[in-house]
Amino acid sequence: MIQLFNINTHKIDTSEFSNLLHDDVVIKFERIIAQYVGAKYACSVNSATSAIFLSLLNKNVTIDLPSMIPPVVANAIITSGNKINFIDDVDWVGHSYILYQFKWYHGKDYKVVDSAQKLEKNQFQKECNPQDLMIYSFYPTKPLGGSDGGMIVTDDYEKYRWFKEAVLNGMTYAENNWERGISFPGYKMYMNSIQAKVLMDNFVNFEKKMMVLGNLVNTYNRELGYKNSSKHLYRIEVLDNKKFLEKMNKAGIICGIHYPALHLNSIYNDGSFKGCNRSKKVEHRTVSLPMNEKLSFYELEYVIDKVKEYI
Repeated sequence: MIQLFNINTHKIDTSEFSNLLHDDVVIKFERIIAQYVGAKYACSVNSATSAIFLSLLNKNVTIDLPSMIPPVVANAIITSGNKINFIDDVDWVGHSYILYQFKWYHGKDYKVVDSAQKLEKNQFQKECNPQDLMIYSFYPTKPLGGSDGGMIVTDDYEKYRWFKEAVLNGMTYAENNWERGISFPGYKMYMNSIQAKVLMDNFVNFEKKMMVLGNLVNTYNRELGYKNSSKHLYRIEVLDNKKFLEKMNKAGIICGIHYPALHLNSIYNDGSFKGCNRSKKVEHRTVSLPMNEKLSFYELEYVIDKVKEYI
């Protein structure tokens, strides 16, 4: 079967860690990501969902959110004490987007940017101001995938120190665990050593992977007539995505749907919200093609031939 994504497997010798929970490898990985995206500080977390939760915790705001989005994003917004207003944006997939723009934080505005599906060199410098927060995901299928994990980057030291304490049960920083105090009731959301080691290993070939996926996108665009740019998801529209997926599956090709429209789910909508008509339509037409850097030339040719045959 031709898989939608390539998920690397790892063998790790845990004896190399002084602490499986929070070894120096975590700090090293934070520095690698901060330097790569052009930020001063990076706080690792156990998932991007946790990063969103902490970034929006108790803000009591209403966030404009695309209806076609992973439910974990909506869940993090709601459980962190906020509300959602669904918007009819179906083009955000594979790119970074602003979750919320806050006003007058110590005299300056700042925004929270969800970049779970995009990781690029100097991205923070290009897209953010020093006081902003940018969130990354290291879920296995993401551009820099591992065994899960996330990262919050910023140039704002005060925010950074709060996140570092919040993810570690609210503990103040100290070189020795027994010297730590408790600043506030925090959370157990830190990235562990195994997560960081897997991600560091994967980062070695990250640029090469992005180059291969970029060539894959260009080939899809040329052969299928699209102008997509995301190196995470390659979406097209068909008449009936479920029938298309069945045919592709029988042909030995795994495709996906990104994403079902949340405003149609009673968990998120009590029936009072009636908008997002485009999302309602596109939900039944959108399909994600394999974005797998291990695809051979012949496999890619086969996928494209089958897409042309079935659409």
